[in-house]
Amino acid sequence: MGTIAVGTCGYSYTEWLGPFYPLGTKQEDFLRYYAAKFPTLELDFTYYRMPAAEQLQRMADAAGPELTFSIKAHKTLTHETDPHKWQEDAKTYIEAIEPLRETGRLEAVLFQFPNSFHYNDENRRYLDRLLGAFSGVPAAVEFRNAEWGNNRVIDGLKKRSIAYVSTDLPDLRGLPPVLDVSTSPLAYFRLHGRNAGTWWGSDSRARYDYLYSDEELEGTAQRIRRILAKADRVLVYFNNHARAQAVKNAARLNELVNNG
Repeated sequence: MGTIAVGTCGYSYTEWLGPFYPLGTKQEDFLRYYAAKFPTLELDFTYYRMPAAEQLQRMADAAGPELTFSIKAHKTLTHETDPHKWQEDAKTYIEAIEPLRETGRLEAVLFQFPNSFHYNDENRRYLDRLLGAFSGVPAAVEFRNAEWGNNRVIDGLKKRSIAYVSTDLPDLRGLPPVLDVSTSPLAYFRLHGRNAGTWWGSDSRARYDYLYSDEELEGTAQRIRRILAKADRVLVYFNNHARAQAVKNAARLNELVNNG
């Protein structure tokens, strides 16, 4: 039987003061407090800012020795790619995450592609080259376009031993359906909430402002148990960060999958 690690997407939210972090906690102490409650964390700031090795080393030191990290790829590798520069950006990124890799605390690099990333020859070739540039680095790929949920893609990820990210999203046309497939020893879940009415709006806070019910979490737990039969390790990250709903749901799901 494999292992399950549940955490959140991001941690440095001042609105979590009170609901999660004790009032009066300094922001520089958030990470240590988080690490005492959860075993793993997905870093998403690296999508907006290219990380540096020294920065990630400081974060790992601040968290203590137990917390593991998944880390989101920079936007120049997934959303704003430059055909003349992305390879340089990939090299810079790989060098930056070395402190996590060499200490065994890197779970995976997450490549999250937008809904506008369609399944076509150009994008397929780019994805192949990108994953090749990260050869040897544990990785997971999240598609936000339903076109990528096909056997050719699944087989390609299996050959590279890269995780296909299982998502929890609103049931909307064009978004990926529920698809839990094992393409590597690592399985990866991201739960974004089910706000169909605000998903396509410009307010990202409203998009992720969602609290899963116990019934919905039990359904997620069943999905995790099924894929755990085929994987060595399952990572689960909640992205419904508004009003600390992610930590509430992560704590409850952890109870369901590890004690239920």
